Amino acid sequence: MKKDENTQTFFSVLTGAFSKYLKKNYPMVILTFATFLVTVALVFVKISTSSTVSSFNINDYEIGQISDVTIKAVKSLPSDYENPVEVQAGEKVIRKGFPITEEGYAKLKKMSESDVYVDYRAFANSVIYHILMCALFFFCCSKIYFKVKMIEFKELVTECCFYIIIFSSVIFGSKSIYFASPYAICAVIPSSVCVFLVAILFGQLNAVFFSLIISLSVLNASSYQIVPFLFVLSTSFASARLVRKINRRTDMVLVSVLQSLLNVVFLMIFKIIFSDSLYDGLGAIVGVALNGFFSGILCLGLLTPLELLLNTASLFRLMDLSDLNNPTMKKMLVTASGTYNHSLMVASLAEAACNEVGANPLLARVGAYYHDIGKLDNPEYFVENQTAGENIHTEINPSLSVSIIRSHVKRGVEKARALRLPKQIIDIISEHHGNQVIAYFYNEAKAIDPDANPEDYSYTGNPPTTRESAIVMLADTVEAACRSLEKPSVPRLEKFITTLIYGKIEHKQLENCNLTFRDLTKIHDAFVQILAGYYHSRTKYPDQKDPDTNEVHQIPLPPQAQAQQQENSASAEKDKKSEKTEKDKSVKEDKNSKKSLKDKAEKIIKEKK
Repeated sequence: MKKDENTQTFFSVLTGAFSKYLKKNYPMVILTFATFLVTVALVFVKISTSSTVSSFNINDYEIGQISDVTIKAVKSLPSDYENPVEVQAGEKVIRKGFPITEEGYAKLKKMSESDVYVDYRAFANSVIYHILMCALFFFCCSKIYFKVKMIEFKELVTECCFYIIIFSSVIFGSKSIYFASPYAICAVIPSSVCVFLVAILFGQLNAVFFSLIISLSVLNASSYQIVPFLFVLSTSFASARLVRKINRRTDMVLVSVLQSLLNVVFLMIFKIIFSDSLYDGLGAIVGVALNGFFSGILCLGLLTPLELLLNTASLFRLMDLSDLNNPTMKKMLVTASGTYNHSLMVASLAEAACNEVGANPLLARVGAYYHDIGKLDNPEYFVENQTAGENIHTEINPSLSVSIIRSHVKRGVEKARALRLPKQIIDIISEHHGNQVIAYFYNEAKAIDPDANPEDYSYTGNPPTTRESAIVMLADTVEAACRSLEKPSVPRLEKFITTLIYGKIEHKQLENCNLTFRDLTKIHDAFVQILAGYYHSRTKYPDQKDPDTNEVHQIPLPPQAQAQQQENSASAEKDKKSEKTEKDKSVKEDKNSKKSLKDKAEKIIKEKK
């Protein structure tokens, strides 16, 4: 009885968890189920099509002809009264390079006359196979194993489309006599171009996971032939690795050549392993070479449209956004030069820290460039854009100041969406202050009202959820705080930065990201190294004078320039004397005029008397 209750409790918990998962991820579940149905339909098309209709035409063969392909019997055909020939499933009816015998031709004819046959057992096996693949997919995409959400909906749409394309290419390609062999079919599988695009658009981990999924799908689509499976698995992993270090779009040309060579090498290795002749099937070798080369070229052509359509933070998209000549950064330079220079310094700090901990340095750099674009509307309210001795906030209430200060996060997100920046960049903008208290204005408010609520003087965002976002937050805090540090020597910087980082930990701003204490130590050291170079001291130049005094050395000029300067000085002096003479003359005339007017006025007065 107790055992039954435990079992019932287990199933109720499992059902509740599954129901909760469906409610939260129903778009992904629906899309995956739709992909599953399309895949099952393709499997049914493959299995329900007769071997004769799908693989060869009997009119293309005759007795004594040297066969250019090897044809296997997909199903067994028993002998009967009208045709006593018997065919066994898997039997090689004719062999490539050998003449077609009477028996072989008779078997071909029997196969061509056979009815359409559906192997429901094979179909059921394929359905179960793909159900297990769906289970594997949801397990790997959930937070159970990787502890982070691996895949977004738009990424799932893209990968499902690629999955169907690859599966269809194997299903329909294997029906052609030219790609019937397990080596030839490898030439028509577009796995490399799909993995290239997934790796560039969504990252390396996703590309490796996608490579595993499509390899398993090819295994099923090719009727469990091991060569296509191994070829797709090895070349897909190689594709994901090749695009890891590319920095420019033109690098894809070199990647195309390398992928072409690797395709040939892998195919030849499999021929050696399975004891097949290297010279047999040269067309397959040429085919996989062309497949690899055109995969890179096709990827280059499809990349820009997909980047714009999916709005992803891909390598090339981030490189475009990192251009400081774009209108947004130019506007920041003109209207908020202090914020502009602050953003550049934060970008340098964040990029160096990401390189140390293995995060994405380019994403952090671009996120740092744009993290304060919300300040473009009211730049004069932020201290980095104010001149010395001028602070607008001294004239307004602290609560109003806080509203203005924290509004730059909301405005930044709005501007980022208007610019169609990738979601990862928008997340950095919205999270770079977390939900921490704005200490300066909170302390001012407490001086006025001791019962001031700290929540009213806090940012309204969420703490960082990625390592890059957390690093930008730390870099932003450190850069701003260190500008107020007197005598920023290396020991003082080390202690001060340690205090700032542990302040974030105490205020629970780093709980949602995957930064370890070892990572924080590396980030700390990277910040110190950059800031120590920035605040370095210089040896005083000989005879260096204070610019506030009048004793300032003039820059020596060449003789020709000195002569020109003397001539200009003489001309200016002459003009000055002439101007003075004219002025004196004018003053004298004015005096005479005034005197005459005075005399005239006195005369008029006397006459009236």
